[in-house]
Amino acid sequence: MTAEPRVLSGRYRIDEPIGRGGMASVYRGYDLTLGREVAIKILDRELADDNSFRTRFRLEAQAASRMAHPTIVRVYDAGEDSLTAPDGTVRPVPYIVMELVKGRLLKAIIAAGPVPVTDAVRYVDGILEALEYSHRAGVVHRDIKPGNVMVTDAGQVKVMDFGIARAVSDSSSTVAETTQILGTAAYFSPEQAKGEPVDARADVYSTGVVLYELLTGRQPFRGDSPVAVAYQHVSEAPVPPSEVNDTVPRALDAVALRALAKDPFQRYQDAAGFREALDATVDGRQPSKRQVGALTSELYGPNPRQAAETARSLRQLSTDTTMKRTQAGPPVAWIWAGVALLAVLLISLLFWVLSIQPRDDLPTNVREVPDVSGMTYERANETLAEADLRAIRVDEENSEVAEGNVIRTEPEKGTSVEIDQQVSVYVSTGQQMSTVPTLVGLGQDAATSALTDAGLQLGTVTPQNDKDLAAGTVISSDPADGASVAAGTTVNLVVASGRVAIDDVRGYTVDAATRELEDVGLTVTAQEDPNCPGADPRTVQSQSLTPGDVPVHSQITLTYCTGP
Repeated sequence: MTAEPRVLSGRYRIDEPIGRGGMASVYRGYDLTLGREVAIKILDRELADDNSFRTRFRLEAQAASRMAHPTIVRVYDAGEDSLTAPDGTVRPVPYIVMELVKGRLLKAIIAAGPVPVTDAVRYVDGILEALEYSHRAGVVHRDIKPGNVMVTDAGQVKVMDFGIARAVSDSSSTVAETTQILGTAAYFSPEQAKGEPVDARADVYSTGVVLYELLTGRQPFRGDSPVAVAYQHVSEAPVPPSEVNDTVPRALDAVALRALAKDPFQRYQDAAGFREALDATVDGRQPSKRQVGALTSELYGPNPRQAAETARSLRQLSTDTTMKRTQAGPPVAWIWAGVALLAVLLISLLFWVLSIQPRDDLPTNVREVPDVSGMTYERANETLAEADLRAIRVDEENSEVAEGNVIRTEPEKGTSVEIDQQVSVYVSTGQQMSTVPTLVGLGQDAATSALTDAGLQLGTVTPQNDKDLAAGTVISSDPADGASVAAGTTVNLVVASGRVAIDDVRGYTVDAATRELEDVGLTVTAQEDPNCPGADPRTVQSQSLTPGDVPVHSQITLTYCTGP
């Protein structure tokens, strides 16, 4: 005898399992109220028993449910059911109900073999489009990785689990505890690895790791434990992707290395800037190997402040008591002695090199312009004042540098100038904004022209039946008319299909069939058939249009019997 399927909260039927993660199991399900297939994620018992986590999880799921975008897996509902154990105890069962996406995880696509460069760029562009939308909504994902990205059968990228990572990280005290729930530390940003507050730039870093893995077939940093990987995120320089896979254009080296910068201020400051740089690689321009090397040195070169941060991070990670040893004891003693001796020699060599570096002493009346790019204007002003220079602010529009941060200076960094000289500090005013024009009621061609004139791009066009509108007439847009968005934003349209759906009305009375067809805008003509016998002379026997979609305002003829 087959057991009855379980129904959560009297509404969501649980069918077969379709996935398993570090914190939950995912099932195919069915919404009995709305009559649609859904995906249901049920939290593991250990998390469900934590009252504070359940509260945070519910709030974050509610925030995620407010996001509606083609590249984001929709969250329909979040709730809590209960389950009575055989011993009579009742435990909570928190769950979320999501859009059921038919496709493959990006993780499975990567595991299946090398990913062509064009596909890698397209997948990452889809992830960044989702992040661009979510960051504008104030939601930072915190756990971007191939296991959280779906590619539908039609090739559409969809990102899932928005907001859930925040609930997890807020309830986890250590790197090891967080990675146990969310998965590998391979995609953590340096600030996440150090337990510091994160913003949208942490998602930019994690997306950079995904781009690197798609291009090379492996992650930039690998180790035997989460702590080892976290250490590399904080302190090690990644190998340029083209040195791992020689088919990767060097233009993508520059993009990946910038996204993986340790300092958040040296990364792309938002997903839009990352997308723009990624799109620019398709024009064929490539930096030289020397330029890529210079960029690597700029982003990951020796930095005493970074070394101090690394030491502090290692002290923090070393206090993690949740890590388990995977080896019963140390290797042979002489190996450890050799490692220790090598470490001492390397440290001594580094100290010697730094101590003998030649110093070019400047005259007392000359100063060198410091590098203040990426700083806030206030911090840059203080830095220049400490160098006995005067800052003059110049505002300039820039889509890659966050609003209020310094783009560059004139004279450039490293230039020798006299004391008290003015230095022009170019400060980003952020990305240019545009207003979505009035699109509702326009034809599709006119709407496309209006979007182009406003500096926006046409996205997906979804047809929808409407009895009153001609084909191609815009019904709605996302973002909506009048919304203020970044220039270049993709606007999706819902347009009239120019058709309406009609049912099979045979067997209806003529009056009932006429009412139903006129309700969807059709012109109805009823005609008698005296050669057709019928028990009810007002019952429709045939209709001139086949049931299904027909052009709006069509004429339809209904035939009814009047024979004896």
